[in-house]
Amino acid sequence: MTTRAADLHAADDAGLLARLERMGVRHDVAHLGRNVVWRRFGEGPPLVLLHGGHGNWMHWVRNIEALAARHTLWLADMPGFGDSDALAGDDHAPDRLERLVQALIATLDHLVGENSEIAIAGFSFGALVAAHIAARRPRVTRLALLGPAGHGGARRQGQPMQDWRIDDEHEMRRRLRHNLLALMLHDEKLADGLAMAVHEQACKATRFRSRTISRQASLGNLLAAYRRPTLLMWGEHDVTAVPVEAAQQLASSASHRDWCVIPAAGHWVQFERWQEVNPMLLRWFSDASASTA
Repeated sequence: MTTRAADLHAADDAGLLARLERMGVRHDVAHLGRNVVWRRFGEGPPLVLLHGGHGNWMHWVRNIEALAARHTLWLADMPGFGDSDALAGDDHAPDRLERLVQALIATLDHLVGENSEIAIAGFSFGALVAAHIAARRPRVTRLALLGPAGHGGARRQGQPMQDWRIDDEHEMRRRLRHNLLALMLHDEKLADGLAMAVHEQACKATRFRSRTISRQASLGNLLAAYRRPTLLMWGEHDVTAVPVEAAQQLASSASHRDWCVIPAAGHWVQFERWQEVNPMLLRWFSDASASTA
């Protein structure tokens, strides 16, 4: 990439983030003395988007505009992430996931109404949270889980993560980029200014401990409790799973579950291959009204 092209690319990235900040309507909702931040985009049937661990609402930065053309999007900073307050108590409390799910359901119901129909898409740890919500909240019409945590199967991460919490800012960003490529992205060229801006901001604001939760084999039981259409999606090179094995484990025994693997993508599939993922999600969720008619 030439210097001029790189400058234009960086300007486009900054413009996208600024445009989304202007487009979104922020809602701060109190729950048990803590604040949960939601952002609303677009108009149409409600679609909830949940980010991954060490993430925030900007995990969907390349998807918001496309999906908001047909949906009212509700994007959370989950408790302990982004702009939302942390949960009360110990960061490692065994009931922290339960309380996070309760806070999300309560604050979402405050915004959209507890009897409203919604669809949900979740990424990574957020996919596991989405499955928890779908298993217990009535009137979740459809579910899409991208690179879902909680499958309990094999992982294939080759590069160890590096501790980025250091004083040297240049070395900190080098380590953050290393981690981005070790876990999230397959194509090194896409660890660009936009990806790094999202990743750095999200990591610095993360206070919720999700890793041990994500590696437990809990997703199968949650999906068994949710009997409506479910799409499972992985990038071909997702290091948090062996996609075909995970798909066969989670989807093969239920006709209402479908799955796909997106070529040339890593774990952050909706960022890396947004050109394919956005139309797929629009098609999937466009069938929600027909499935409940």
